[in-house]
Amino acid sequence: METLRAQLGRPPRGVVAIAARCVCGRPTVVRTAPRLPDGSPFPTTYYLTHPAAVRGCSTLEAEHLMEDFNARLRADPALAAAYARAHEDYLVRRAELGSPGEIDGVSAGGMPTRVKCLHALLGHALAAGPGVNPIGDLTLAALRERGLWDERRCSC
Repeated sequence: METLRAQLGRPPRGVVAIAARCVCGRPTVVRTAPRLPDGSPFPTTYYLTHPAAVRGCSTLEAEHLMEDFNARLRADPALAAAYARAHEDYLVRRAELGSPGEIDGVSAGGMPTRVKCLHALLGHALAAGPGVNPIGDLTLAALRERGLWDERRCSC
């Protein structure tokens, strides 16, 4: 928990597991309960914690990569269908931890029809593995291509 506290700059909330780790063993993504200890519903099941990955996603968002991804979703029915399946996968995985009515049907990152938060989509992709969240996979590829972050190398 101290590593997570240092990564986040605050105490972690609702963490039930480490969903993905850096090659050095430190957390990269945490799996979070759908209801926080204070009772608040929390739809972001996979929360990106690795500082370099977080910075990289923030850079891509500041450069409006989401607009490109949204255009690709509108133009590519196969990509849109895969993204809708990622949404369903997210909901199934969260339901394993509970199903607060306030967030019923809500996943993260803008799924199933738009791209809103690359951090959440990358977190899902890293936790679930390649091929589950296509936009998360594309985000990871963009991070690697730009030299912003690569999960295959430690940058802790």
